[in-house]
Amino acid sequence: MKKLLYLLLLLPALTVPAGSAFAQAVTDEQLGLQYFNAREFEKSAALFERLFEEKPTIYNYTYLLQSLLEINDLEKAEKIVKRQAKKNPDDSRYIVDQGYVLIRSNQSSKASKLFDEAIKDLPADQRRIAELANAFQVRRENDYAIRTYMRGRQLLSPTYTFGFELANLYEVQGSFDKMTGEYIELLETRPDMQMQVQDRLQNSLNNDPEGLKSEALRTALLKKVQKSPDDVPLSEMMLWLSVQLKDFDAALIQARALDRRLNENGSRVFALGLLCVSNGNYSTAAAAFTYVIEKSKDVPLVLQSRVELLKSEYEIVTRKYPVILTDLVQLEGKYVKTLDEAGRNPLIYPLIRNLAHLRAFYLDNTASAIELLEELIGLTANEPVIRAECKLELADIYLFTGDPWEATLLYSQVDKAFKNEPIGHEARFRNARLSFYIGEFDWARAQLDVLKAATSKLIANDAMSLSLLITDNIEEDSSTVELGTYTRADLLLYRNNPDAALDVLDSLMTAYPLHSIIDDALMKKAEILMKQGNFSGAETLYQKVISDFGDGILGDDALFNLAQMYDRQLNDPVKAMAAYQELLVKYPGSLFTVDSRKRFRVLRGDQVN
Repeated sequence: MKKLLYLLLLLPALTVPAGSAFAQAVTDEQLGLQYFNAREFEKSAALFERLFEEKPTIYNYTYLLQSLLEINDLEKAEKIVKRQAKKNPDDSRYIVDQGYVLIRSNQSSKASKLFDEAIKDLPADQRRIAELANAFQVRRENDYAIRTYMRGRQLLSPTYTFGFELANLYEVQGSFDKMTGEYIELLETRPDMQMQVQDRLQNSLNNDPEGLKSEALRTALLKKVQKSPDDVPLSEMMLWLSVQLKDFDAALIQARALDRRLNENGSRVFALGLLCVSNGNYSTAAAAFTYVIEKSKDVPLVLQSRVELLKSEYEIVTRKYPVILTDLVQLEGKYVKTLDEAGRNPLIYPLIRNLAHLRAFYLDNTASAIELLEELIGLTANEPVIRAECKLELADIYLFTGDPWEATLLYSQVDKAFKNEPIGHEARFRNARLSFYIGEFDWARAQLDVLKAATSKLIANDAMSLSLLITDNIEEDSSTVELGTYTRADLLLYRNNPDAALDVLDSLMTAYPLHSIIDDALMKKAEILMKQGNFSGAETLYQKVISDFGDGILGDDALFNLAQMYDRQLNDPVKAMAAYQELLVKYPGSLFTVDSRKRFRVLRGDQVN
């Protein structure tokens, strides 16, 4: 016990001096770094020279050498490097540093000889090869780094070929053809490395503003696939690249070829179809699902494909401006046929809901729609989410038919049952929108303000937009006449009565031409004209919002909608590009900048990832 006490008492006396010395050393190194960062290289060189003599660490060596190079004291720099190389003959960095000092001294031929010998004398050791190549890269001698790895390939192939390292260096040099060549060679020699190759390429393609890398890869892969059509990893890589570039038509060609070759029974093509749906490419999705229906022997997958095909066709038909009645009737017939053939299978529940929406909102058959949904609610007692979705759809139809009280009852049921879940938030938003339609603006705003914090970004954004509309257009004296008129128009549009909605909006703009709600009314009128196929009228209204209300919160919305109309409906890429570019310049903080930039680049002809 006495011995332990003695040691504890002695420990501070033993440790304090060492600690003090260490503290002083750290202080000197920090001071040297301050000199270096302040570009006082004479002072940093002198201080690090003393520190290096006391402690020849890599840290002190690095700052000493760089300080000497900055003040052009090449003679002293060469001496220090040579001394380190002699002490550490196996450390490649000192050989490269020595050559670098020679280059700085205008002795490039000597440096080249030194570098050549270092590469020539490399052992068959992966670590040593990588160290020398890294040392060259630090000094930006990338050509020598490449030669180092090529020598390493000779020494270690086929065990290790430095394919990833060489691909990275070629990318740094801008030699994208060689970069893609390395990756393709890796795929050919090591098919098990496919995921690693895709991960590396994903990072590379994310930094490809002009599309040069993706084009080099696409060209190289296409040549290889044409030469070796039975090479599965190359075909899978071509499919992967097409998906990255969102070239879903090309991806479908590859997916179908792989499906036939590998007898996958449509599974890969079905997955691609779902990916197309999530990216809004419904026509290619429909083609994918049609292929599965025609070729697959997997009965459940075929049924799923029939469901997804009808959902995609629904999106194609209802997104047309204007919607064509004969297309809607034909689509209804396909729905009925599929439902009759499949029976009341859980897989087709979404179709029943879609058919109900189609009949209520497009085919003026709300009674049949309500009957379908009530039947589906009865079938889904043990599937609460599907049941809740049906209740939301049924509530929408009640609101559509002019029965807001039944609608709010159903919205409230779903909100209460799924209070902290996305579908519950959706129910609350629709209930708030209902309150907005019937003029209960304070109640609607209170609910919307809560929903601004919803986990779903889409619901949060919609809630914020509607809340701003209410807040910005209630008069200081709490008058809601103008806002109430606007909501009547909006509700008429919801109830599929666009002509009456236009009349109400026109009366609003005539009666209150200076009110703050005018820009909202113009946007709503443009939306209606778009759906009616009156694109010239919509164009005029969007341009009026941009010119007269461009500094308001709807300026970027109007410009983006105008660009989308030029792009999607009028197929005028020149005007679309101009509008997208104007949005990027005029509204750099807009939520639409990412989509605008991407579409602008696509229209310009860039390869977009």
